[in-house]
Amino acid sequence: MENVHLAPETDEDDLYSGYNDYNPTYDTEELENDTAFQQAVRTSHGRRPPITAKIPSTAVTRPVPTGYGSKTSLVSSMGRPMTGAIQDGVTRPMTAVRAAGFTKAAFRGTAFDPLGQARGPAPPLEARNEDSPEEKIRQLEKKVNELVEESCIANSCGDLKLALEKAKDAGRKERVLVRQREQVTAPENINLDLTYSVLFNLASQYSANDMYAEALNTYQVIVRNKMFSNAGRLKVNMGNIYLKQRNYSKAIKFYRMALDQIPSVHKEMRIKIMQNIGVTFIKTGQYSDAINSFEHVMSVAPSLKAGFNLILSYFAIGDREKMKKAFQKLIAVPLEIDEDDKYISPSDDPHTNLVIEAIKNDHLRQMERERKAMAEKYIMTAAKLIAPAIETSFAVGYDWCVEVVKASQYVELANDLEINKAITYLRQKDFNQAVETLKMFEKKDTRVKSAAATNLSFLYYLENDFAQASSYADLAVNSDRYNPSALTNKGNTVFADGDYEKAAEFYREALRNDSSCTEALYNIGLTYKKLNRLDEALDCFLKLHAILRNSAQVLHQIASIYELMEDPNQATEWLMQLISVVPTDSRALCKLGELYDGEGDKSQAFQHYYESYRYFPSNIGVIEWLGAYYIDTQFCEKAIQYFERASLIQPTQVKWQLMVASCFRRSGNYQKALDTYKDIHRKFPENAECLRFLVRLCTDIGLKEVQEYATKLKRLEKMKEIREQRIKSGRDGSGGSRGRRDGGAGSDASYVDPLGPQVERPKTAAKKRIEEDDFADEELGDDLLPE
Repeated sequence: MENVHLAPETDEDDLYSGYNDYNPTYDTEELENDTAFQQAVRTSHGRRPPITAKIPSTAVTRPVPTGYGSKTSLVSSMGRPMTGAIQDGVTRPMTAVRAAGFTKAAFRGTAFDPLGQARGPAPPLEARNEDSPEEKIRQLEKKVNELVEESCIANSCGDLKLALEKAKDAGRKERVLVRQREQVTAPENINLDLTYSVLFNLASQYSANDMYAEALNTYQVIVRNKMFSNAGRLKVNMGNIYLKQRNYSKAIKFYRMALDQIPSVHKEMRIKIMQNIGVTFIKTGQYSDAINSFEHVMSVAPSLKAGFNLILSYFAIGDREKMKKAFQKLIAVPLEIDEDDKYISPSDDPHTNLVIEAIKNDHLRQMERERKAMAEKYIMTAAKLIAPAIETSFAVGYDWCVEVVKASQYVELANDLEINKAITYLRQKDFNQAVETLKMFEKKDTRVKSAAATNLSFLYYLENDFAQASSYADLAVNSDRYNPSALTNKGNTVFADGDYEKAAEFYREALRNDSSCTEALYNIGLTYKKLNRLDEALDCFLKLHAILRNSAQVLHQIASIYELMEDPNQATEWLMQLISVVPTDSRALCKLGELYDGEGDKSQAFQHYYESYRYFPSNIGVIEWLGAYYIDTQFCEKAIQYFERASLIQPTQVKWQLMVASCFRRSGNYQKALDTYKDIHRKFPENAECLRFLVRLCTDIGLKEVQEYATKLKRLEKMKEIREQRIKSGRDGSGGSRGRRDGGAGSDASYVDPLGPQVERPKTAAKKRIEEDDFADEELGDDLLPE
């Protein structure tokens, strides 16, 4: 009881009592003398649960053993040795007094609070220190990553200059980041992945901007750094740059170095490098080495490109048998695409139909179509290449290719090869064989029949056999009403017959079937132009200009329509665009000079007429305008060369030689003028104008031949009067015959020049670059003119 302290009795009325009382329980100085406390410290007595009547415990019936207590053998009430007791010379291990895990006592008397709401709100977060070095490094690293991403996005959008600027900025900031990180942390904590991505992106942007030297230097920095793992494969990129620079030896060297550093488990990467090596060998003309590379690729992982390049290599060395084997290997390359039957609904299940409709034109289906089209292009090109080389004649070679294709998965290409065979006959000017080959398809399936009939229609149209052209055009349209080429050819035959409205209907139907049929759009524009529906024609050609930006034909037609609409400014503007596309087109330059002349701008007109004469010095209209221009500007000596050229082009026209003589007379060279007139009189003795000028010159100079020329002149004038009387009396036949004879002699009754030849301003209407009737015939793409 000495440890029990009772509170003293106090007066209940004393409100301030008890404040000076002291509880000895809180006296820490007396703990050393406190037996209970010392017992709890030495043993686990203080950690035992309280003894209750409901929970039996061995601690009630036995003393607690300690390290200092008795070592006698104690037995619990359950008959087992006490903890820490010695039995038969063996000490029993100590056990936990309190069971592990959940206990009721721990929660006894507490409220249920699984979310810990009784503890109150969480303490506020510590404010971020923006000025700390670690935070600055994190922000700078984030900025570098953003710049790299922006550079990649700009490159994908086609803005290469912006991509390069972003990449350079990222490189500068990354170097600043490295220096700051070295000051704060150890060098091994540098973010190598970020450095690698920045340098790699910078090298890629240099290469995209054709800055190959800078790109190679940046790649060298990456490759030489041993801390970057797998940097050796970037030598492939360096090899690609050397290939673009036509440095083939270094390209092969770096490709082989990359091949040595890439492990064999990366088979796809190694195969691509081998393909690059083979292509580089083809560039250098080392076809044997190229064949070894492509043969290895075709044996490990066959592909369309490798097979096609292998055929090219064998074709280069002229090995017929190897060409055949390589073509068979190309045919056998698996496409790895689904069959078209997959996209045909097998039942009327709406859910299935909805799924098929969704996948019928998705990205995967488009990729399959592109892969199939690429395979067909390789096979067709290879067949056209080797067919004339593998056999004694190209016809036999085509037949062999057709048989091989028929036995493969590309059966539908056999008919296309037959059509190409006909085209080859056309290129060899063997039209009969071409027609016979195409006529074999009249009994084939619908698609092939339509293509063959379209080509036959085109051939007969070129031969101006419009009846046969129309017949085969009808056959093509009846075989495939949705064939825009057939409809265009049918419209051409109707256009040739002069039925422009009906032709426009066929062209419109062709455009409804295929809005990208540029031939139909061009022809319908010409049709509207023929019908004088200029606004609709202009609309068609403007649409076509949006599709074919640099088409000289389209630009000319737009300028021609503006000229017909009496808008010379717009016509001049479009002709200037035409000149920028075809700067050597003499007719376009002539037309531009004519427009400037009509506007009164002589200097611009002279410039374009002179350029037209420089590119085509045989245009009489241009020559006449230039000669007249020099006469108007009082430079008769310069006009002589143009009229002399005109006399060479038209030697039977006396007016050009008279112009030459007139220029000599105007420039004061009378002797040269007299000699020229005498020469003209010898060639054209019945020309009255020449005699008249001879009489005048001989009179002025005082020569004796004046009487002779005067007598000849009077005789000619009398003959002219007699001729006119005969014409008036109705003797048209005789008068017409003599008139033709006078014309043959170079007479020009309308040419009167009492003071010298006054040159009439030439009304040169330069021929259109494309005549209105020369509308674009359907060229039928690969069926007739394969690329």
